[in-house]
Order: sequence, then structure tokens, then C-alpha cells
Amino acid sequence: MASSTLISDTQPWKDLKAHVDDIKKSHLRDLLSNEERSRSMLVEFDGILLDYSRQQATLETREKLFQLAEVASLKQKINQMYNGEHINSTENRAVLHVALRAPRDAVIQSDGKNVVSDVWNVLDKIKEFSERVRSGSWVGATGKELKDVVAIGIGGSFLGPLFVHTALQTDPEAIESAKGRQLRFLANVDPIDVAKTIRGLNPETTLVVVVSKTFTTAETMLNARTLREWIVSALGPSAVAKHMVAVSTNLALVEKFGIDPNNAFAFWDWVGGRYSVCSAVGVFPLSLQYGFSVIEKFLKGANSIDQHMYSEPFERNIPVLLGLLSVWNVSFLGYPARAILPYTQALEKLAPHIQQVSMESNGKGVSIDGVPLPFEAGEIDFGEPGTNGQHSFYQLIHQGRVIPCDFIGVVKSQQPVYLKGEVVSNHDELMSNFFAQPDALAYGKTPQQLQNENVPQHLVSHKTFLGNRPSVSILLPSLNAYNVGQLLAIYEHRIAVEGFIWGINSFDQWGVELGKSLATQVRKQLNASRTKGEPIQGFNFSTTTLITRYLQASADVPADPPTSLPQI
Repeated sequence: MASSTLISDTQPWKDLKAHVDDIKKSHLRDLLSNEERSRSMLVEFDGILLDYSRQQATLETREKLFQLAEVASLKQKINQMYNGEHINSTENRAVLHVALRAPRDAVIQSDGKNVVSDVWNVLDKIKEFSERVRSGSWVGATGKELKDVVAIGIGGSFLGPLFVHTALQTDPEAIESAKGRQLRFLANVDPIDVAKTIRGLNPETTLVVVVSKTFTTAETMLNARTLREWIVSALGPSAVAKHMVAVSTNLALVEKFGIDPNNAFAFWDWVGGRYSVCSAVGVFPLSLQYGFSVIEKFLKGANSIDQHMYSEPFERNIPVLLGLLSVWNVSFLGYPARAILPYTQALEKLAPHIQQVSMESNGKGVSIDGVPLPFEAGEIDFGEPGTNGQHSFYQLIHQGRVIPCDFIGVVKSQQPVYLKGEVVSNHDELMSNFFAQPDALAYGKTPQQLQNENVPQHLVSHKTFLGNRPSVSILLPSLNAYNVGQLLAIYEHRIAVEGFIWGINSFDQWGVELGKSLATQVRKQLNASRTKGEPIQGFNFSTTTLITRYLQASADVPADPPTSLPQI
């Protein structure tokens, strides 16, 4: 396909558009009665089972999606990504998060250099440093062991590591490795987040990790300066070198900040923020908490899916199938949202992380060549763990808007509970819902069924479920570090597949910039008004009114206030 051609101009796209009418004539009740179809929509790999038989799709639909993948040059684009070509054309960068979890002997080239050796140099440094901290050979300014870690970052420097940390907090192996330690994340520039993060912490036993590629991210650096002041006020200026380290590429600013550049851990411009959890951004703070050996298993799980994505035929390729089905749901069936529903509390931070990976990657309105798209791209992602979500937003999913769902289940609970005399274990109770909800969405309940149950006539319409609501089910064998890595990579690659099909750049994020630049103008105005009494200028009537009200109501804030830290 020529680079200037929109995917929507191709014949396979038009064939799928025409195919929608055929699909809308069928119901999932009927599709699921075809055992041959259902069997062909089961895929297994490395302990993971994917069941996509509850999608509004036939074998013909799948074949048409494969034809769309061919005309979109999907395999070629995947190869270009893995080969280190600069597929992020607007920033002239390679996209090589797969190199972050490649085995030591792998060869992945970028600009004529094998980047895997660079990756392992950093991983070795992380292992060495984290073991020094965990063993007590690296201590704080007063000689106490550093048992507490605060990682400061925002966006991809926060959401991915938090997802992994939350998933491992209840894993038995990780618990054992983390005994006596705690890891916290500080992201929001809101001072309330600072207060909550440092509550109960002692600067003498705390190590702060500042995560910022450029060391210029406004929110992150203000939070870093705040915690630097927290350390200095308790321990003196010289303590910074013992209590603060960095994940950054800007060694000059790291040193200027007061952190020893030898204690800075690098990553590269071919690592996008939202794809950076497998770099020092995530691996360093997670290794401090759980030990490098546990986090290396996480990297190996992600690499397992990387290899699967690269080499498996599309018919059995889990991320490719999921990506194609998402394109089908969004661009052809007109379902703009997706619910991510893990049936394990350990994955409560999966949906917030995937929100960023998906919506920042594919929330685009132009093709990779800058041509406005005549179709919608991207998905609205949200979710909560089951069964909590069932008592929250499932009402809308069952009887309101049609929202395709990802159900994620785990065979073995991290923390099984058995109560004598109960019909099932706690985990069986949870999984009963995992198995039931997709069928409830698919089959629904007809007026005739309700009448047969003697439901009063005036309630029949209220209790009718139309069904025919699509979902996929992903069943994991367990939820250890390896499985968490697998799940992360599945979603990362699925999102890339969607972008490759839509013909957009999933690896830039210019939409983040405009709000930042406008905030700079407001920041200057607030400073000028507070310190010099200057009038508000350069804003529209609405914004001027809001800023005026804010300044008037906070007039008790001193123009040049003394340092004040949270009091929780």
C-alpha cells in the first residue's frame, strides 16, 4: 500500500463495510451455537488461553480482517518496528521497547548498533545498585538502611511501574522478596499527593528515585525539588547524594540538581514514555522493592509475547487477533469504547495504565502522513476489577450502550482462601462471575423467557436483555511476575497493531503539548500577579474571570512564602 493511501480507500476496508450488514443480521446466540466456529476462535500460547468466540464476527469476518492486515502491510510494519527502523516518523525515532526485555545474546539493531548490549549494561547496573541498597551496603546519610523508596514520575514514568507494583504486592514470591520494604509513587503535582506519599516516612530511611528523561518535566521536577527540600530540612544538603538517584538521560541537569551522575540510570529516545516500564523507569524502582531476580522474570514474560507477536502466524497470534478485532469493533461496528475487566484485585491498576498506552498512542485524527482521517481511530478505555465493576457500571454494559469487554481471569489465586462449609472457595466465587458475565452479555434474556418465568408484564421490558454484546476472555494460569509481563506485552502489541492498521503514528503524542504550553502562560501570570500585582492580560473573558476569582480567594498566600512542607 502506498504510504499516502488511506486504509479506508482500500478494497478490504470497503468489503468489511459491506460485511457489517451481514453481521448485524446474526446474533451471538446463533454464532455461539456453531461449535466449529467457537473452537477455531480459541488460541493458546505459553499458558495463556484467548477465547474470542463472543465477538460479533464469523470466520468470514476474520478472513476479511486478515485481508485488511495484508493491504495495510501489517507484517512489514511489525518487522520494521522489530528491526529498529524509524517508524515514529514525526520524531524520527525507532520504537524498540521490545529490546528492553530481549535476552542478553539477542541482536536488535538501531542506526547500525546492537542496542541490546546497551540495555543490559543498564540492567546490570540496576542489579548491582539495587542489591547494594537491599543488602544494606548502601545506606543513608545517618548510616540507616534505606528501606523505603519513593519514585517520582508522571504518565508513563508512573502508570506502568504502578501497575506492575500493584500486581506483585500480593504475589507470594514477590512478598517474600519485599519483606520490610515499601515502594510509593509520587505523580500528581497536587501537594496533597506529596502529603500522602511521604506520610509516615522517615527521610533517614528513604531513597527517592526521580524519573524524567530530560529532567525538565514541570510536575516531576517540582515534586523532586519538594522532596529534596524534605530531605535537606531533616538531614542537611549533603544528604541529597545519598538519598536521591535518577532515571534520566540528561546527566548535566542531574548533577546540577545535586544527584551524583554515577547514580543516574539511562534509557533512550527509542523508548516512548508509555512503553517504558521495562526500562530503568520501571525496572529500577521495582528491583529496589522486589529484587532484580523477580523483575527479570517480568521481563522474560514480556519477551515471550514479543517473540510470539513477531513469529506466530496471524491466525494464532494473540496481539494481532485482538488488534484486528478492536479495529472491527471501533471502525466498522461503531463501538468507540472498551472495558478492561480483570477478575483479580491485583490487576486494579491495569486499566489506568492501558488507558494511557491506548489513548495516548491511538488518539489521533490524521494519518502518519498528516492526512485527516475520514474514520474514527482510537478507543475509549476504562475498567475496574470484577466483581466490583459489576456493582458499578455493568448496568450500562448490559442494558445501555454496547461496549466490547476484555474479561481477564486467573486460574490460581495469588492468595487463596478456603472456608469450611462454603459451597465454593472465594476464588471459585470470583471466577463463577468471570465465566458467567460474558455469556450474560452474549445471550441476554428475551421477553419470551421472562414470560415463561411469570415475570409481571409491566416489568418484562425492564428485565429484557438484548444480548449480542461482544467480549473476549483471556485466561492466565497464575499471576506471578512472568504472567504480568506477558499481559503487559499483549496490550502493548495489540495497541500497536491497531495503529498499524489505521495507518496512524501510535508512538508520538503531540496532543499532550498544547495544554502544557498554555499552562506556562498561566504560571507566569500567577507569579506576576502575586509578586508584582500585575493585571491579568492575554486571556479570554472566561479564563480571566476564573483566574481573577482564584487570586482573590487565595489572596492570603504570601507573594514570597517561606518553605512549607505537608503537615500530615
